[in-house]
Amino acid sequence: MGRALANIVTLAYGTSANTLGRLFHWVGTRMKRREFVGGLAAAASVAACSREDPQCADGTAEPLETFEWSCVTSWPPKYPGLGIAVDNLAERVEKASDGRLKIKVYGGGELVPSLEVFDAVSRGTVEMGHDASYYHKGKVAAAQFFTAIPFGMNAAELDGWLYYGGGLELWRELYAPHHIVPLPCGNTGVQKGGWFNREINSVDDLKGLKIRIPGLGGEVILRAGATPVTMPGSEIYTSLQTGVVDAAEWVGAYNDVALGLHETARYYYYPGWQEPSAGLELLINDEAWASLPADLQAIVELAAQAATTDMLAEYTHGNAIALKQLEDDPNIEVRPFPDDVLRLLKSHTQDIVAELSAKDEMWKKIAESYYAFLDQSTPNQLVTEVANLQTRLL
Repeated sequence: MGRALANIVTLAYGTSANTLGRLFHWVGTRMKRREFVGGLAAAASVAACSREDPQCADGTAEPLETFEWSCVTSWPPKYPGLGIAVDNLAERVEKASDGRLKIKVYGGGELVPSLEVFDAVSRGTVEMGHDASYYHKGKVAAAQFFTAIPFGMNAAELDGWLYYGGGLELWRELYAPHHIVPLPCGNTGVQKGGWFNREINSVDDLKGLKIRIPGLGGEVILRAGATPVTMPGSEIYTSLQTGVVDAAEWVGAYNDVALGLHETARYYYYPGWQEPSAGLELLINDEAWASLPADLQAIVELAAQAATTDMLAEYTHGNAIALKQLEDDPNIEVRPFPDDVLRLLKSHTQDIVAELSAKDEMWKKIAESYYAFLDQSTPNQLVTEVANLQTRLL
């Protein structure tokens, strides 16, 4: 019954049947069956009204409210992966809502500076933003768990924790005082360790380096004797080329080649210990979110979840092709970090997490949930993903 009527609504009004079916199911669980059926019939009746004439013949229907939102990002406009994802989200939302919710996307610096997305959404300057949570660690330290923790979860594990392990509820609790409703919206997968203009053969080679690296990874590098520098992606090429920084991590081969970083340094290190996955966030001002009817909220949620799946697929494909290009370039050396370097960085990570847990109650609460799932997931990863990858080498 619910799906049939959802299909009727789709044909009449142009909204996704799956989205409305989900909405009807949600409503149905909260109403008596007779009320639910009656409500669906009413919804179908409203949808059957002419879109050119918003009033039904009997005068009972009212025009559906429309919304026009602005979304600011930290990425260069139309940038592969990161930038394209939010453009696709805006397009999907507009189509699924039949134009009732239109979102205008602005690249980093077009409306607000690249690293001020969180503040713009929190103040209500714009309704929406697309960002990485570790960019605002100075305001909300525990936000870093929702993008990347060094030596932490991969993309699949992060999704598992967020959607089924209580992570999303903790995220919303964390952002509530800032008047922001967060949604997962993208993941790059495991990143690379970065571009270096000198070889890293031991822990001593890190000392004195200026490295572009955000988030908790920057704190770890600082303890290893290097100087972390935070800057938007648009500034990395020039900074690395002119020696403002000695090394820089951005994303992975796909985005690094697009940014031209392979032209600025010889040594390309892996693995991306600092970002074993990088979850992106859709930030929505809480008043703007509350103003949306339930069906539009559902459409935004589903579009954000689709963006996460689509982005990971794009990076999986793009990184494979771009890495082959780099490996074939005689001017580039793709190298692994030495084990002693990784052991030191992991030790510093564990120390920092413990110290922050001792002085920040919200950090502690989120860390306990995060690491409890990580500890549960690791044995499964070893006998599934890791074991399966090893069979490729037989």
